[in-house]
Amino acid sequence: MSLKTRKKGLTIGRKMYIFVILTVLVVASGITILAYFINVQQIDTYFKRLAKNSARNFATMVDGDYLAKLRKVVESEDYQQMRETAEEVEDEQAVEDKLKKEGLWEEYSSIREKLASYMESMKDVKYLYIIAMGDKDAKQDMYLIDGDDVLITETGYYEDREEGLWGIDPEKEIEPTISNGDWGWLCSAYSPVYDSKGELICHIGCDVGMDDIMSERMRNLNYMIFSGVGITVLVMIGAVLFANKFVVRPLDSITSAMKQFRPMENIGYDEAGVIHLDIHSKDEIEDIYDDIRSMQINIIDHLNDLSHMQKDKERAENDIRDKEKMIGQISAEAYIDPLTKVGNKAAYIKKAEQLKEAIESGETDVALVMVDINELKKINDLHGHNSGDIYIKGCCHIICDIFKHSPVFRIGGDEFIAVLRGEDYSRRKDSFAELKQKFEQTFLQEDIQPWERYSAAAGMAEYASDDNSVELIFKRADQAMYKDKTEFKKKYGNYR
Repeated sequence: MSLKTRKKGLTIGRKMYIFVILTVLVVASGITILAYFINVQQIDTYFKRLAKNSARNFATMVDGDYLAKLRKVVESEDYQQMRETAEEVEDEQAVEDKLKKEGLWEEYSSIREKLASYMESMKDVKYLYIIAMGDKDAKQDMYLIDGDDVLITETGYYEDREEGLWGIDPEKEIEPTISNGDWGWLCSAYSPVYDSKGELICHIGCDVGMDDIMSERMRNLNYMIFSGVGITVLVMIGAVLFANKFVVRPLDSITSAMKQFRPMENIGYDEAGVIHLDIHSKDEIEDIYDDIRSMQINIIDHLNDLSHMQKDKERAENDIRDKEKMIGQISAEAYIDPLTKVGNKAAYIKKAEQLKEAIESGETDVALVMVDINELKKINDLHGHNSGDIYIKGCCHIICDIFKHSPVFRIGGDEFIAVLRGEDYSRRKDSFAELKQKFEQTFLQEDIQPWERYSAAAGMAEYASDDNSVELIFKRADQAMYKDKTEFKKKYGNYR
């Protein structure tokens, strides 16, 4: 398909804008959500601690033995019958007389006063009460004593257990809960009360009101959302303007100027439309611009040179052959790592495509050896990049020497991969063991320069019957290499 008929996709400018906008949106949204939940967590923790501490504090102010007597009385059948009758006719005096008869009234009144006093001093506490809980399977709990704003006929009243307490074992510590029900937003906590024998009698229940804080929380959330949106819009505008000025606009200018290039023989640079822009960004865009301009100048120069060689046909033909050879050499060099002279990453990608076709055709005798150089950064930092280059080439030489009949590729600054087939595949296990032994031998030579103590981690993987891609073999080799690197560090540590 020609360039003219090929379907055009998104321009690099639009891709840049989309990338910038999505990045800003994701970061801003993430920060807003994180800040909100941190704030929520801190507030919830504060109110749970307040409710728990209030319940514990009041638990120290009551007599467990007295509450045990009170509970025994109010749980009795005759008291419950009397209480129900008194509640129907709203006769508190009957309950009071019963408690006086049992000698429980004075302490009962004292505890009610303490409840009221404590709630008055703790403005955040909305409800404070004493409750006798059943076992974890109980459906109801009984209120022993409540504040002075509650009729005393409620003493001994059984109420359905709160949903948040279903299945709770009262013998164990009850964690504070936050709920929204008929009484509004409450943070509830319970503290046990024991008698002198250490038996659990009841719990002090404390409910801290959270209606105001929940309303404030929603206001804060709305504020964070609106302010986050505003800041996000400003940042996006700034990011888009920045990308437009320093990336999109220069690239558009280069693209537009390239379309004006019309190379012909016997014309000058201006006539041919050689690109000429004011780009001094001192980055990759300036490099691209310089390379394009240099290429266009070279094309015009070459065309003009050819126009002066027509009288000697043989020289022209030789020149064409030389140019074709040079192009072939340039193409070949594009797949060679300039430092080690082995294949580069592009060459490996091409090789991987060939392996894929071979595997699909049934040629499955293939293995990959992944090698990662140890401590290259430290060599560069401590001894300079020239020493680092020596170190890289030395490690590469060992790999190539062991796998003489296999292509080796440098796919990263400190990563190599060897593709084993044929003879090297047949003796792969012995060769791989020899590779690891060779690296360990050179590493242990402490009487030579650090950059000559070649060391690398290695991993090997071969084709398996369930592999449907070369990438799966590559991943297994890579995993084996990282395992070897981890074992090396455990054994020798940071040896340099």
